[in-house]
Amino acid sequence: MALVYGLTGNTTNDALWAPVADLIADLDARGQAVRLHPDVAAGLAGRGLIGAERAAALASDDLPRDATMLLSFGGDGTMLRTARLSGGHATPILGVNVGRLGFLATVEVGGVADALEAVEAGTATIEERLTLDVRLDGETPADLPAWALNDVVVDKSGTTSMIQVEAELDGRPLNTYWADGLVVATPTGSTAYALSVGGPIVMPGTDGVVVAPIAPHTLTARPVVLPSGAELCLRVVTRGHPIAFAVDGVSVELPADPPAIRIRRSAHRVRLVQLPGRDFFSAVRDKLSWGRGGVF
Repeated sequence: MALVYGLTGNTTNDALWAPVADLIADLDARGQAVRLHPDVAAGLAGRGLIGAERAAALASDDLPRDATMLLSFGGDGTMLRTARLSGGHATPILGVNVGRLGFLATVEVGGVADALEAVEAGTATIEERLTLDVRLDGETPADLPAWALNDVVVDKSGTTSMIQVEAELDGRPLNTYWADGLVVATPTGSTAYALSVGGPIVMPGTDGVVVAPIAPHTLTARPVVLPSGAELCLRVVTRGHPIAFAVDGVSVELPADPPAIRIRRSAHRVRLVQLPGRDFFSAVRDKLSWGRGGVF
């Protein structure tokens, strides 16, 4: 099957435009098909990097359907948006880091040509990532994603006080947390917010979910790793002020008497392109500077 590259990215980042325009020129020269997210097409045309007619011809209102592979230019936030964009198509995604840390991005922006050479040679692989199904008892806000690739966060909103959250695992008590909130992360999301609050790094492919408290009141409230097939139920006991609730960074404010939150493994999988010679811990060593400095 012929490859069709679908390009999307963080259009608020000025560093996006030159490498995307260069890539389109390279793909054109090699006779490779390309389609563009409408916002990317409009941004390129508006900056005079491609003609308006050309931009209109390349723009796609359903990029995951029209492309066989998505190239996501940006940081991890852009990758999460691209994953939601892929929806039910399960179109493979290659992350191109134009951000800062970029754990989800497989390749730095200067290495795109080499990455596509590996893709076209058939030496790249596809890795399926676990996602979490998220439901609220009662009505779930329409703008909240139905599943999370990275994490689900329950947090206090508009107060300096802690909140009390009761956690149950398959209907049995797990813990009652006094904390600023909780992060529930997939292995993919273990290197995101969960890591910053003291959670473990979990290798993708591990069948587990991290629950990490945010600034807990007691030192004995430690992060735990749970089986992904179990249902985790979170109930915010604290009343009197709204609660912030986020799925992969998309945040809503729950009422002062919030509904129970139910989280479990989703049937949906996000498919990420992995390049030869790169593995998860090579990325960790690179991003977190492991093995540097000579301090043991």
